[in-house]
Amino acid sequence: MKLFKQGTCTKCLIPFFMLFFVQVGMAQEQQSTFWPHVRFGGGLGLSFGNEFFSGTVAPSAIYEFNEQFALGLGANFTYNKQKNLYETIIVGGSVLGLYSVIPQLQFSAEFEQLNVSRTYESDLRIPSDYYWYPALFVGAGYRNGNFTIGIRYDLLYDEEKSIYANAWMPFARVYF
Repeated sequence: MKLFKQGTCTKCLIPFFMLFFVQVGMAQEQQSTFWPHVRFGGGLGLSFGNEFFSGTVAPSAIYEFNEQFALGLGANFTYNKQKNLYETIIVGGSVLGLYSVIPQLQFSAEFEQLNVSRTYESDLRIPSDYYWYPALFVGAGYRNGNFTIGIRYDLLYDEEKSIYANAWMPFARVYF
């Protein structure tokens, strides 16, 4: 049993393919205005010494709306281990806003949400910690092209729960 007469299926598919290629063409046109404004960057961290190790990978991307304003997203993965004491795995993400008053002066605001999993050696008899930690950073930096160096402050800093040693932190950002 044939569902279509010979040639009918082809006639039905021609408008479908025309619509498909028009949509692809429009999507490519839209992409050409989107991707040139996207910048990728992030951070890498490595620290070790006296039976301690810490490693961080934190990629991010921003969309530059214009020369002054950009918004972006970031991810964070950190692993820490102090031999015979504890091990920590931190995974999270952030939303970042950048505003350049003048090309050399950049203000930033970033909300970061991290999941912290800290386990201690059993003989220490300290219970493991599993919690979410929010941070809200405001900062200012000197910008030169794609590179910015500055300082930021965590408005939600909690000395007992923060993964950071201090509410004040220097930063360096590079976006390509």
